[in-house]
Amino acid sequence: MDKVADAAARFGVIPNMPKYLSMALGSGETTVLRMAAGYAGFVNGGREVTPTLIDSVQDQRGRVVWRSDPRDCGGGCGAAANPNGGPPELTEERKQITDPIAAYQMVNILTGVVQRGTGTRAGQGLNRPVAGKTGTTNDYFDNWFVGFTPDIVVAVWLGFDDPKTLGHGETGGQNAAPIFRDVLEAALRGGPPVPFRAPPGVALVRTQVDGGAPILEAFRPGTENAAQPPSEGLPSAQLGTERALPGLY
Repeated sequence: MDKVADAAARFGVIPNMPKYLSMALGSGETTVLRMAAGYAGFVNGGREVTPTLIDSVQDQRGRVVWRSDPRDCGGGCGAAANPNGGPPELTEERKQITDPIAAYQMVNILTGVVQRGTGTRAGQGLNRPVAGKTGTTNDYFDNWFVGFTPDIVVAVWLGFDDPKTLGHGETGGQNAAPIFRDVLEAALRGGPPVPFRAPPGVALVRTQVDGGAPILEAFRPGTENAAQPPSEGLPSAQLGTERALPGLY
């Protein structure tokens, strides 16, 4: 429980989590904002994300006098910042709260939730990489879906101010996930699909679970042999370890 409490604190989900075994079943309390910020740590390569309701403040002449993002463009952020035409480089000062490979493994796991788990309604018709997790509390009092693409994190909660059931069978996958999908569709409309960025060293291994269809799982270097190989008869192009992954940033 010490490790669980430490992780909850590092990701900002529950700063002072009681070390009770029931916490593994979701007995802890948190907020929608904290959940969104916590999940952002996965897709940001394991770096801390501090949420804010104000992006920047300008004076009467339009000059920025304050901004929430503390990162700085080393050579300036204008068109002349990079003579080669590439994007300007930002100085990264956000705290590393977990290592990039562990963060990407969580992204990979949560992608599976949307592809073949309880969160399939979160990605229907979006035609882009989506990851996330559903949540349903006892007696259907609360519905959750917290998820993300490489560009945006969205957290959805459904419930009553005075706790009472939403109705028998009302789950996060049934109710919160479609709301997430609709928000994402509007927010990213017209934008190209962007893949999740993998850190150097991650091995994506095509494996198989309980005789089902082959899936890709992320492994640390040297642990790939723990994967169960797909059944015989699959095209050879689908087998093996895929290492040609894009860089993290």
